[in-house]
Amino acid sequence: MTALRVGIGYDVHQLVADRKLIIGGVTIDHKLGALGFSDADVLIHAIADALLGAAALGDIGQYFPDSDEKNDGLSGLVLLAEVANILSLNNFDIVNVDSTVILQSPKISEHIPEMRKNIAEILQIDIKSISVKATTTDHLGFAGRNEGIAAEAIVLLTSKGLKV
Repeated sequence: MTALRVGIGYDVHQLVADRKLIIGGVTIDHKLGALGFSDADVLIHAIADALLGAAALGDIGQYFPDSDEKNDGLSGLVLLAEVANILSLNNFDIVNVDSTVILQSPKISEHIPEMRKNIAEILQIDIKSISVKATTTDHLGFAGRNEGIAAEAIVLLTSKGLKV
């Protein structure tokens, strides 16, 4: 029997000048970018943590620690590809990904199709199984003050190697 596994992920990064804003593997032209040891792609990080969590395989900090110089500036897409490989080696298949990016500005709706395409290609699943949404906080909290950006994700996995 196939087991179903659900995982959630969350990531947040500070927004600062002189950094790129990369969301879902897409570089977005904006005066502020996300601060982080890697490329600080909150969307990809949230999805990766949700995938690892659903499989009970830890989190991205375990696999990509900021104490390892090889992860300095690491692309979120490279990170996600490695997570997909880890899931495959552990007999997990991805059913779908639902995610939300939380930021006041810039508006990212025009970039969402490319984000979905990037994620679907890396995870090797149909783009129809990838949802990326965006919301503001109506100027409330760190995201509303443009001090930071956050993302959350939920995923569904299947595994034929687990008992229900």
